[in-house]
Amino acid sequence: MDLFEYQGKQYFAQFGISVSPGGVADTVDEAVAAAEQAGYPVVVKAQVKVGGRGKAGGIKLADNAEEVRLHAGNILGMDIKGHVVRRLWVEHSSDIAKEYYASFTLDRPNKCHLGMLSKEGGVEIEVVAEENPDAIAKISIDPIVGLTLEAATAWVAAANLDEEAREQAAQLLVKLYTCYVEGDCDLAEINPLILTTDGKVHALDAKVTLDDNASFRHPEWVDFAWGETEDVREQMAKEKGLNYIGLDGTVGIIANGAGLAMSTLDVVNQVGGSAANFLDIGGGASPDVMAAALEVINSDPKVKAIFVNIFGGITKVDDVANGILEALRRVSIAAPIVLRLDGTNAAEGRALLQPHLNDQLIAEPTMLDAARRAVALAGK
Repeated sequence: MDLFEYQGKQYFAQFGISVSPGGVADTVDEAVAAAEQAGYPVVVKAQVKVGGRGKAGGIKLADNAEEVRLHAGNILGMDIKGHVVRRLWVEHSSDIAKEYYASFTLDRPNKCHLGMLSKEGGVEIEVVAEENPDAIAKISIDPIVGLTLEAATAWVAAANLDEEAREQAAQLLVKLYTCYVEGDCDLAEINPLILTTDGKVHALDAKVTLDDNASFRHPEWVDFAWGETEDVREQMAKEKGLNYIGLDGTVGIIANGAGLAMSTLDVVNQVGGSAANFLDIGGGASPDVMAAALEVINSDPKVKAIFVNIFGGITKVDDVANGILEALRRVSIAAPIVLRLDGTNAAEGRALLQPHLNDQLIAEPTMLDAARRAVALAGK
């Protein structure tokens, strides 16, 4: 789950990270009230989960209530890269002396946490990495050891941050790491992390991605759901306990195992088609699971053909076949279904399906043949 800037700052504040005082506003009047409370001058900032707000006119400085009304009225309803602005964050303006970049994320290949720090903040880290990679100081953190203040102090020195910012920055980075770990984040990023003209270090922006797999530990995360427009197909799949991601193609995909599901998407693309979804039913292909999977895919009007790709291991193909037949008795499917069944008890499974094969239920011997048939049917 990606958080809006104001939500990220609220999250940071829970861990003692210094942020600019401000308030949320959904209307012009609320923006003026937030500005009065934060204290002029203020910055009126569009809340959208996309970069480039400033260039699009979504961030404006205001010295008084009249200017807040003008900017809030212009920004609310603005379209920024396909995201309509429905909420503002109005914060006290900071006098900036220096801008830095700081973030923590997971380094999966090396099985550790990765911290990145740069004295060149305020721009995309990808730009810094491309144009001046030496300006990024990286640190690998053992999850068992964590980030100590001593390590953070050495890291800040390696990044060559300004001397007057180093002590505060090291302390803030320890807090940011705590937020990242204890707050169950996939990403905790501050860009820019600023040094003000009066010598204070604090977060001027916040980019936070929470790990959905940890949501059971955080019932309070439900408060972050504002503005979420979850795909109705994904919402239905979640309610049915399915591992589903909606896409924009015309071939519905059902596979057992994430690797096989990804390969199925690839082979559909290889033969000129486009997948409508990723759907991994895992090791279970019971009638209930198959019926739920077919129901979710059937709810997508873009789906013109369904490709069921099963490789039986622990899951036996004859059990899958029975599950498919029972599911078809429960769910009325409009699109033709192409089956590729292989693995344990494949012969028995195919024999069970044979009497039921027709123009709507089609079996193919290989994954490539099944993909070609499904793509051809989707194109009719």
